[in-house]
Amino acid sequence: MPVRFAYLGPEGTFTEAALRTIPAAEQGERTPARSVPEALEAVRSGAADAALVPLENSVGGAVPVTLDELITGSPLMITREVLLPVEFVLGARTAAPLAAIRSIAAHPQASAQCRHWLQANVPDAVVVDVLSNAAAAISAAAGEYDAAICAPIGVGRNGLTVLAEKIADRAEAVTRFALLTRPGPPAAPTGDDVTSLAVSIRHDQVGALLAVLTELAVRGINLSRIESRPTGEQLGTYVFFLDCTGHVAEPRLGEALQGLRRICAEVRFLGSYPKHRLQPEAPVAAPPGLSDDDFADSAAWLERLRSGS
Repeated sequence: MPVRFAYLGPEGTFTEAALRTIPAAEQGERTPARSVPEALEAVRSGAADAALVPLENSVGGAVPVTLDELITGSPLMITREVLLPVEFVLGARTAAPLAAIRSIAAHPQASAQCRHWLQANVPDAVVVDVLSNAAAAISAAAGEYDAAICAPIGVGRNGLTVLAEKIADRAEAVTRFALLTRPGPPAAPTGDDVTSLAVSIRHDQVGALLAVLTELAVRGINLSRIESRPTGEQLGTYVFFLDCTGHVAEPRLGEALQGLRRICAEVRFLGSYPKHRLQPEAPVAAPPGLSDDDFADSAAWLERLRSGS
């Protein structure tokens, strides 16, 4: 069980709020890092047991720096995902009418998610980009700007007054975080798991991506997410990040991984871990004939044929 946790800092960000939903992290040692690479390097070097970093946002999409870090350097493994609803507030040192606000500090992703609210309520204010939601709250508390768009956790930390709550344009926005450790045996299947992979296909092979998808589809494996990132080696070469329903210990997914290993230039296993659901929801069922029981039955049948029984 990890006891030393690194996370994308500084303190007072959504990442810290997400980390503190993990009981072991709430009781353990939490160290903010200045960047995603720094947080993950703490794990690679042994300075931390685990690191929590943002993976994707339902509005802004994937976090490129996290994806890039997962395919470079020594391997890391996702052991847990955390989904956190994103709620932004407008805070200031003292109470003030919105019409008096002339400058607002905000992280670019935060201001993008509050764009319509800003246009409707503070159209004359200048929005200034800062490095994090926490930095926005700190700068507003210091009087550098009239107000800040920040996470609720940053209000109390910096003694701010809330001028407006729930200012995000999409109230249902969610950020997905990944808890990463050094490689080790995955936890046992729960029956509602996700397996994450990074696969490199041969760019000179016709139908290479279709072949990857076919390995999953013919085994009834639900592909819940696919994302491409350039390798940086040459134009036209990409790594594909896949999230699949299932666990590496299960027969169907195990067979699919063997198939991907045969046809891909490289397959990096990023972990099998429990699916985090904000609301109760049944896992996606495999089509008839493609369940784990069906695979176990067919494997037993083949073994009987081979043994002559």
